[in-house]
Amino acid sequence: MNYAVKNIYGKIKNKRAEVTVGGSKSISARALLIAAVSHGESTLRGVQFSDDFSSFTACLKGLGITVEAEGDTVRINGCGGKLKQETAGINVGSAGTAARFLPAFLAFQPGRFTLDCSAQMKKRPIEPLLRALRGLGAEFTFLDKEYSYPFVIEGTSAPRGRIEVDITESSQYLSALLIAASCSDYPIYISAKGAHSLGYVNITVDMMRSFGIEVTEDEGEYVVNGTGVAREYYVEPDISSACYFYAMNRILGTEISVKGVMTDSKQGDIKFIELLKNFGGGKVDMREFSDQALTLAAIAPYFSEPTEICGVGHIRRQECDRIAAIVKNLASLGVKCEERSDGVKIFPSAPRPARIDACGDHRVAMSFALTGLRSDGVVIENAEVCSKTFKEFFNVLDGLCGELTR
Repeated sequence: MNYAVKNIYGKIKNKRAEVTVGGSKSISARALLIAAVSHGESTLRGVQFSDDFSSFTACLKGLGITVEAEGDTVRINGCGGKLKQETAGINVGSAGTAARFLPAFLAFQPGRFTLDCSAQMKKRPIEPLLRALRGLGAEFTFLDKEYSYPFVIEGTSAPRGRIEVDITESSQYLSALLIAASCSDYPIYISAKGAHSLGYVNITVDMMRSFGIEVTEDEGEYVVNGTGVAREYYVEPDISSACYFYAMNRILGTEISVKGVMTDSKQGDIKFIELLKNFGGGKVDMREFSDQALTLAAIAPYFSEPTEICGVGHIRRQECDRIAAIVKNLASLGVKCEERSDGVKIFPSAPRPARIDACGDHRVAMSFALTGLRSDGVVIENAEVCSKTFKEFFNVLDGLCGELTR
């Protein structure tokens, strides 16, 4: 599906509007696995039904865990930390969180499990986590390249009590181990090395505690002791999805709000919404909210001063090389952009008509749609990739543009 963006700049008659987005992708995934490893039936409300979430639930069902969904509500009958099945084959698709969380979970299960994924996911890093799981006592047979998908994992019922993991590439490795450790019959000590924002790790710990799992932290070492108990859990709105609409405010002069977004949210991308309030160009280190590097790059041509994004070298290894995608698409738009090893520098420009290559990446598609809201002739190719996290994005955008210009 190709999407022709509507240029609504100068046509806005109603500045104020409210948008609803789905529940946090990251929190939905964490709640799903924590509920799955806890005792009893949990109810999750406000979840985001993206392709990633569907892949995650399909994998859990393949492991014998009962998951029932209706609307934005999910009920999970947890396994109490112990799977009944000792063999299964699952495919995580392109769901990055599932690809990290499920191997950690299965490392704590006695049995032999085959894990596969999409071609895109095979390119994303996972070696540090798999090395940590080997240190735990799990065994691997790699079916293609070493320390990458696909592979067979043989878990253990007697995991070693201390684990160290390198989180330089992703803090999800640590979150995965923390949740999985609740399956152990005795305390597990986990430490991390390498520099990475711990914002989502803190969210993970808070959520585990809300399910009754004992988690303590002292000087960077975490101790997990005990399995969770079922509960009803409400998922807050996805700040990453909300950011696109706050970015619209910055370039269109609108006053769009997203229902349920709280300024004290612990989701890392809340920092982007704060940045937008006064940002008109300059240098910004986005390592703590790097999912929004694409969003800022897409609206940067409209600022009065050059914008330099740094600290995001790791986004080269996500759904696509996101820095390369920024450079390629800005060049198509006639925008001057300088590529750096860990970011880009973008100069004020008047974008020209162009076809945007989504590069198979949902965030590329959604971000560059913002550019077209203020410039004629911008077309997003393969716009359907947004279904990975925000299936209705372009329908919501159409409705919002109509509301603003009516």
